[in-house]
Amino acid sequence: MFEEVSRRNLMALGVGAGVGLGLSGLDAPIFAKEAKRHTQAPYWYRFYVGSAEISVVSDGWQMLGDPTSTFLGGPEGEVQRELTDNLMNPTDMNIELNSFVVNMNDKLVLFDTGLGTSKMFGPKGGLLPNTLAAAGIKREDIDAVVISHGHIDHIGGIVDANDALMYPNAHVYMSKADFDYWTDEGQMDLPWKKKFIIHARKNLLPVKDRLTFFKDDQEFLPGITAISAPGHTLGHTMFNIQSEGQSFMFVGDISHHSVLLIENPRMEFVFDTDTKLAVKTRLKMLDFLATNRVPILAYHFAWPGYGHFVKQGDGFRYLPAPMNMNL
Repeated sequence: MFEEVSRRNLMALGVGAGVGLGLSGLDAPIFAKEAKRHTQAPYWYRFYVGSAEISVVSDGWQMLGDPTSTFLGGPEGEVQRELTDNLMNPTDMNIELNSFVVNMNDKLVLFDTGLGTSKMFGPKGGLLPNTLAAAGIKREDIDAVVISHGHIDHIGGIVDANDALMYPNAHVYMSKADFDYWTDEGQMDLPWKKKFIIHARKNLLPVKDRLTFFKDDQEFLPGITAISAPGHTLGHTMFNIQSEGQSFMFVGDISHHSVLLIENPRMEFVFDTDTKLAVKTRLKMLDFLATNRVPILAYHFAWPGYGHFVKQGDGFRYLPAPMNMNL
C-alpha cells in the first residue's frame, strides 16, 4: 500500500511552490554549463491526410485579457470555473493563430493570414511570414489564399505595412457576405468594428480583382469544399479538406477556445455578429463532428490545434491529437 501524500509532504518536496520534485532540496547550488537559450521549438508542424501534406504555420498569439469580458451568457462564475477545472488561467487569456498550408494537387493553399500589421490584440501576432520561411514555404509559391471569414485576425496578413501583396501570385477565396460586410464603412457602429473594417478594407480591397466567392457545399478547389457556418460572422465558413478517402475539417472560429464554448457551447462570444445564430451553428457543427468522429483543425486552439470533438454531458470535449514527429 502506498503511503498517502499529504499537502505538507508536497510542500516539503517543493511542489506547492511550483518547483518540481527532486532538486529543490539540495544545498549545493547548481550551475548551467551554458547560457539559457530563451528559444522554443519551430512554430510549424506537419501531418498528412491521404497524400495531402498539411503544414500548420503559426501567426503567434492573440491576447484577449480577462475572458469574462469576452465569453458571455453562461451562469455566474462559469468562465472561471471551466478554466480553473482545466488548470488554465482564469483571469488572462491568450489564444493561438493557427494558419495552415495544404500541399496537394500541385497547389499550395494557405488558409487565413493572421493579424498582419495590426496590434489590436497585442504584440504577439504577425509571425506568419517568418513561420512560413522557417517551414521552407515561399510566399510567392502560394497559389491560393482561402479566408474563413473577414475578421482582422484572419485577413490581416494579405498585404504588408506598405500595402504590397504578401502572396503576389495567389488567387483569394472567401464568402461574398463577409467581403461585403467587412468592407462596408457603414458598419462602423462600434469602436472595435471600426478597427476591423479599416483593416479589412486595407487587406481585401487590393485583391478584389483576384477574388472568387465560394458558395455553401461548393468544391471550389480540388479536394477543398466550403461548409457554411454563419453566426460568428454572416459568411463564416468551415472547410472540408479531402485526399484519397481521408479528410479533416478546418472549423475556423466555430469556437475560440478548447474548453470555453465547447464544455458549454451555449455560451456566447462578444465578437459574434449574430450571437444566437452562432450558438445554433456551433451546436449543430459540434454534434456532427463528434458523432462522425471527424478530425478537426481549429484556428484558436492550443497549437497546433488538431484533434477531435467528443460528446460530454450537455456539451462536448476537445481531444488534441498526439503530435507525430516521425513522418
